[in-house]
Amino acid sequence: MFDNLKRRLNRSTPDQEGRVPPGQYVTEKFPVLHYGNVPHYSDLEKTWDLRVWGELEAPARFDFNQFRSLPTMRITTDIHCVTRWSKLDTDWEGVQFKEFLRHIPPLKPEAAFVLAHCDLGFTANIPLDVLMDENVLLAYKYDGAELTPDHGFPLRLLVPSKYFWKSAKWLRGLEFLSQDKMGFWERYGYSNHADPWKEERYAE
Repeated sequence: MFDNLKRRLNRSTPDQEGRVPPGQYVTEKFPVLHYGNVPHYSDLEKTWDLRVWGELEAPARFDFNQFRSLPTMRITTDIHCVTRWSKLDTDWEGVQFKEFLRHIPPLKPEAAFVLAHCDLGFTANIPLDVLMDENVLLAYKYDGAELTPDHGFPLRLLVPSKYFWKSAKWLRGLEFLSQDKMGFWERYGYSNHADPWKEERYAE
């Protein structure tokens, strides 16, 4: 019975061919996965900010209104979770990472990696060149509405080319680094590269 269910879940329709990485099944739901509590915020205009520091000419800080005044874009993309679900044609809105760089002090030449810092102590590391993809966002809307707390309200990183744990929820800071530094899940045995097409789920 389980084998039959697994075969059904992994069957792609013709329009999905080439879009579902190996070992994944397509879901219409948007599963919620996280470790620990979900942070909740009050009076964001006074208490929330986003900070950048590290290998750039000067640190910078955006309060809630400053960040929400930045230019936005909307994308439709597929996402893939390490727990084997994929959701196709998801709709997101936020600040494109490449656009965000235009609003902070210039990066130093040695900047090559970014460590995303999130509430509750979570971090995620991503090479800078990956974040320069056109569809990488600092996202705050999903399917036309504000993110729910479970999905990262008020801000999450969206990196569709990687397994979804790299799309860190509850984002509060971006640290630019000259050398890579393991994030929270990577320190607990997850792959540092997280490429769904190579099934880079866990460290060797």
